Amino acid sequence: MTKEEAQSILEQLRNKELESYTVTKKDFLDFRSVLVAQDDVKSFRGNAQHGGAAIYTYEPGWTK
Repeated sequence: MTKEEAQSILEQLRNKELESYTVTKKDFLDFRSVLVAQDDVKSFRGNAQHGGAAIYTYEPGWTK
């Protein structure tokens, strides 16, 4: 996964174009490096799955 692909996915989640996105174990570190650089990083929620995948959703305010 490229940084541009990860950024595009995050934008689609943010704009509600995607309800959720599953990141594979192979792509996790690339995706995460882009995710943690976002101003609204705490609005993204990751749910770990068996086998190393994670499902990400955009839920502003979920940490409050």
